[in-house]
Amino acid sequence: MFALPLRDNAGLEPLEIWHAEEFAGHLERAREHIRPWVGPGFVTDDLDGARATLRRYAERQAADGARLYGIRLDGALVGGVMFTDFSAASGSCEIGCWLEPAAEGHGLVTQACRALLDWAFTCRGLHRAEWHCRSDNDRSSAVAKRLGMTLEGVRRESWPYAGARHDKQIWAILAPEWRAEKQAGFFGE
Repeated sequence: MFALPLRDNAGLEPLEIWHAEEFAGHLERAREHIRPWVGPGFVTDDLDGARATLRRYAERQAADGARLYGIRLDGALVGGVMFTDFSAASGSCEIGCWLEPAAEGHGLVTQACRALLDWAFTCRGLHRAEWHCRSDNDRSSAVAKRLGMTLEGVRRESWPYAGARHDKQIWAILAPEWRAEKQAGFFGE
């Protein structure tokens, strides 16, 4: 098992099917906080649902597609980041995140997303990475900005939630932009 340190007391590691019980417990703490901001298929309500989500990502990763990683703070699973879409053939991916309230404000998501982007651009040779979020999700938009992404547009009323339709922002960064930001040592801190 590998874990990538994000800081002294935080790390990033793959989430696998055998983590289902821990993942279900984490979702119990995070569910209502993240439900408006993530896809409905991700926020499960029980152990079987948690296991199904982890299995779905494991199958997609086995096909060189989407991947799921947990963020740990002081050993506890507090959130994660993922490639919601990953296509080596097209040279593009989409990343996403979630975090329980107690872990917010420590820069964990930004650090973890930087690790995913660096791997996608440097190791896998992808050309484009996207970030999708509801337009009213200021915390998510702020992460995209810190990652050096550009707001490319808004898909009007494309995010249904709780009987309403919300606008979705599409952010992106290209590999040459990532390399230039990395070389300059600036990522919108």
